[in-house]
Amino acid sequence: MNEENLTMQDLEQEIDASLKEVEERNKKLDQIDDEERGIWDNLLQLQEEHAVIEVTVSGVVKGGVIAMVEGIRGFIPASKLALGYVENLEDYLKKELKVQILDVVPEEKRLVLSAKELLREAAKKERQEKMDAVKVGLVTEGIVETIKPYGAFINLGNGISGLVHVSQISDKRIKTPEDVLSVGDTVKVKVTAIKDGKLSLSMKALIEAPQEKEEETHFELPKSENIGTSLGSLFKGLKL
Repeated sequence: MNEENLTMQDLEQEIDASLKEVEERNKKLDQIDDEERGIWDNLLQLQEEHAVIEVTVSGVVKGGVIAMVEGIRGFIPASKLALGYVENLEDYLKKELKVQILDVVPEEKRLVLSAKELLREAAKKERQEKMDAVKVGLVTEGIVETIKPYGAFINLGNGISGLVHVSQISDKRIKTPEDVLSVGDTVKVKVTAIKDGKLSLSMKALIEAPQEKEEETHFELPKSENIGTSLGSLFKGLKL
């Protein structure tokens, strides 16, 4: 309804609805004893502080799992258990997890937990540590994971991958990376650049250029029977 068309009666109805909602909420809160209220207040504080809580999965329900926090039943949705898709929730039964409070509503006795954000932060930190260990000039092996018209992405392990541009695959001119590479191939590469967390790799840099053979100078020693003659000719015409 447009605010300009609100009548006094409409406004009174909205106020009454709001007051009724607050009244029902207070009734629910009144049903919580002082000890339990203190626990809920603490949970609200932990949510505000983004605190990390260690829990043990005690049950499996539709769409997620159950874990107790200070005697309060908490629900962890399947989508918040891991970074990827969770196929079997039973695998998490009795498993210890680090979680944060996603949502807490004392009057509804609702507590929702999540492990996903902490896992994402841990994965990001781990990847950064691995990236810090990679330096320009490093020579290593990797596996071709995808091929694009402009180059090939090489999996170096530990969640790190880099791009070999088509111009850096071979010392010969090629039309497409598939002329030389296939997905699954193991290749040796050299890290040539690191920018914004992305690696540039080269196979071409490891191909040795053919070296020109140095001209060899051959010396022949005079045969023994000719040594005397040779020495004679050296001293011939020498005046003392």
